[in-house]
Amino acid sequence: MPAESSERAPHAGTGASYAAAGVDIEAGDRAVELMKEWVKKTRRPEVLGGIGGFAGLFDASALKRYERPLLASATDGVGTKVDLARRMGVYDTIGQDLVGMVVDDLVVCGAEPLFMTDYICVGKVHPERVAAIVKGIAEGCVLAGCALVGGETAEHPGLLGEDDFDVAGAGTGVVEADRLLGADRIRTGDAVIAMASSGLHSNGYSLVRHVLFDRANMSLDQQVEEFGRTLGEELLEPTKIYSLDCLALTRTTEVHAFSHITGGGLANNLARVVPDELHAVVDRSTWTPGPVFDLVGKAGQVERLELEKTLNMGVGMIAVVPEESVDAALTTLADRGVDAWVAGEITERGETATGATLTGTYAQ
Repeated sequence: MPAESSERAPHAGTGASYAAAGVDIEAGDRAVELMKEWVKKTRRPEVLGGIGGFAGLFDASALKRYERPLLASATDGVGTKVDLARRMGVYDTIGQDLVGMVVDDLVVCGAEPLFMTDYICVGKVHPERVAAIVKGIAEGCVLAGCALVGGETAEHPGLLGEDDFDVAGAGTGVVEADRLLGADRIRTGDAVIAMASSGLHSNGYSLVRHVLFDRANMSLDQQVEEFGRTLGEELLEPTKIYSLDCLALTRTTEVHAFSHITGGGLANNLARVVPDELHAVVDRSTWTPGPVFDLVGKAGQVERLELEKTLNMGVGMIAVVPEESVDAALTTLADRGVDAWVAGEITERGETATGATLTGTYAQ
C-alpha cells in the first residue's frame, strides 16, 4: 500500500521536485509501516508474502477442493459518510463500512469472501490517519473471514484538500457452481427472513447530511436522547457485516437467495433476486425501524416512500428460504447473535405487481 514513489526531498535550488509539488514519500512509507500489524491480522493460510510488493498473492490451489469453483467479484466505496469521519476526526471505523459494502455483495450469491484490496485517496498523507483507516478495513476483513492482501494509498495534492480523503475497495470470493444462489432457486411459499441493520450502514448519506445539517441545522456533537449518544456517534455506527452469518446459514439449512439491502432500499434490492413470475411481499408491521430513520424522516419532512427507496429502514440483509427451513435459519442466526425475523413471503406475481412490495405499517 505504498504511496507514489519519487525523490525523498526537494533538491536545493530552484528545480522542481515531487515533494515540492505536495507528495510526501516518507509519510507514505511511515503509513505502510503503521498499517502492517493490522493487515497481518487478516491473513489466511492461502496468502503468500506480505504488503509492500506490487501485487497481493493468493494460492489458488486451495480451490482444488471445489468441483467447479466460480469466482465472484465486487467493488464499492463508502460514499459521503467519509465526510462525517473527517469532520469528527474518527478514522478507524470507516474501513468496516467499506468491507461490509463489498463482502456482503459477494455473499449474496453464496460466495465465501477470500480477499480484498483497498484504495485510499488523500489530499495529504497523515500516516496515523491512513493507518487508522486501514485498521478499520483490517478489522472488517477479520469479521468477514477474508484477507486484506494489498492496496494503494495515493496522495493527490491540488485535487483534494489536506484533510480530504476517499476510500474504495474490491473483493473476490468463491462459490461451488451447484451451490450458486439466486432467483432461479426461489419458489412460491418461500419465507423472507430479515436481518437487522446496525443503523444507516453506508447508504443515503447525501440525503441524511442534507436533511440533518442543511435543513435541521443539527450538529455532530449534539446529544440525541433517542440514541443515547451524540448525533455524530450514531451516524458513524459501522455497517454490520453479515458474510459469515450468511455462510453459516448455507451450511445449516437450505437457502435459496440473499439480498444485501443497500442504496435503493429494501424493495428495490430484494426485487433484484426475485424471478419475473414471482413476487416478494414484506410486512412492515414485523419490525420497528431504529430512531435514526424516524429522525431523518421528521427533520426533512421526507415522505415514507422516499425514505424507503433511499435507506435500509432497519434491515441490512434478507435471506429467502423454503418454509420448512425457517426454524433452523432463525435458530442459526440467533445462535450467532443476529436479530432476525420472518418479514414476508414469496407469492405468485399478479398483473400489477412489481418484484417486491412493502405492505402494512411499521410496528411502534
